[in-house]
Formats: sequence, structure tokens, C-alpha cells
Amino acid sequence: MGVAVAPLLAALTLAVSPASFVQAHAQNGAFAESNGTADALLTSWAVLGLRAVDRPAPGSLTYLQSQEGSLQSATDVALVALAEQALGGDASALRARLRVSASGQIGETLNSTYWGVLALGRASGATRRFLLAHQARSGCFAWGAAIQPDSNDTAAALEALRVARVTGAPVVRAVRCLRTFQNRDGGFELDHGRGSDAQSTAWAIQGFAAAKVKPPRSAFAYLAKLKRPDGSYRYSARYVTTPVWVTAQVLAALAKKPFPLGP
Repeated sequence: MGVAVAPLLAALTLAVSPASFVQAHAQNGAFAESNGTADALLTSWAVLGLRAVDRPAPGSLTYLQSQEGSLQSATDVALVALAEQALGGDASALRARLRVSASGQIGETLNSTYWGVLALGRASGATRRFLLAHQARSGCFAWGAAIQPDSNDTAAALEALRVARVTGAPVVRAVRCLRTFQNRDGGFELDHGRGSDAQSTAWAIQGFAAAKVKPPRSAFAYLAKLKRPDGSYRYSARYVTTPVWVTAQVLAALAKKPFPLGP
């Protein structure tokens, strides 16, 4: 009987879902890595991943609201606002902190502008022009001005362009450029030559989904190889790090749901 039970227990272990892994790292609505300290940003990522697959995050809205005063950058404010909205909360106070400059920029960087558009759920004409003016010749987008474009920011920009109702050539060019970050193993890398990782692959999938382009099956196959028996995902074939954060980002990609998420 022991011989028969062992394979069954192994199968049950392998069946642990990524969502269950993330949920197991919450205490009173606040999420933390194992032996780590809870914070609003990781909690927001966990919430977004769980809500993408329709899993609850009890107590997280109250926790995030209690942390609003500690948020510093516009990107952090936007991320928490997105999480609160996904939980059905009123994030109007946070959205009010996302100031749109005369140039259309939101916050301190290009990256904060992408996130600002997602949190606000809209883009002014100035912001649309700002986004398009900062699309590189390659079609990709960068974290900030005068910085090399990368896959993660290109995917985030594609999500922002979707909210801003930008279609046509800018989206086609961004998608074409995003594909150049995919490696032979099926995964996507942050920068050319860096090597594939789960988070960049997850971002790419969301970027394709935002552009209404079918994500490559090989990207999902790459992620499947990184899944661990406890339901979490490795950061890459070589490294295991910040599994709650990595797994939360993978959840949204597996659901093929770009931000912002509805409540």
C-alpha cells in the first residue's frame, strides 16, 4: 500500500496551484516572501495576480489603504491604486496624486507614465502624444528618457496604449520589437543578452494580450518548465528568487489579462 500511496502524494504535491502558493503567504491581508517583511508593493502584485485568476485576497484592501501614506513614487502610487481598484475599492485619493504635467508625463519617468495611465484608466491627448513621442525607432519603449528600451517597459507601454485607445502602426511596431526579446528556450529577456526569465516572459504575454495579439505558445511552455512542486515559479532556469512576486506576475500572464483589471 505504501508503494501505491507515494505516487498519489507526489501527484497531489505537483497539483498545488500557483494561486494557492501566493495566498499562503498572506497574513491579515498583507503579503510577504517567506521569512520576509510584508509591504504594500508585494501585496499589490499578489492582489493583481490573484484577482486575474478570480481568487480572493481577504483583508488586502484594508491593508493597502492603511499603507497609502507611505507611498513615495508615482509608480508605487499607481500600482497600489490598481490593486485597490481590482479589489473593488475607491482609489480616488491615490489617483488624485497622479499629476499630469503640461507635456503629458505622469510622475517622474516614462515608466510612471505607463503606470499612471493604467491607474487612471484614461489618457489625455497630451499623454497620448507624450507616449508616442517616446517610442524608440525600434518600436520599443524604455523605463526613462535616454535609456535603452527593454521588454518589460514595452509590454507596460502596450497596456497603456490600449487604455489610451492608440491603435495601428505604433502598436504593430511595439509588438514587432517585443518579439525580438524572445529566446530559443521560448522565454523572454529583460534586455538583449541577459537571458530569459519568468517575469519578463509574463510581461511579454500581457503585452501581447493588450495588443490583442496571440501570445506565442512557446512562452507558456517556457513558464511551465519553471513551475515548482509547491506551486511557485522559478525566476529563471538558473535562479529561484522572490517566488511570491514572480508567481503573482505569472498568474496574470497565465490568465492573459492585461492591466487594469476590473473589480
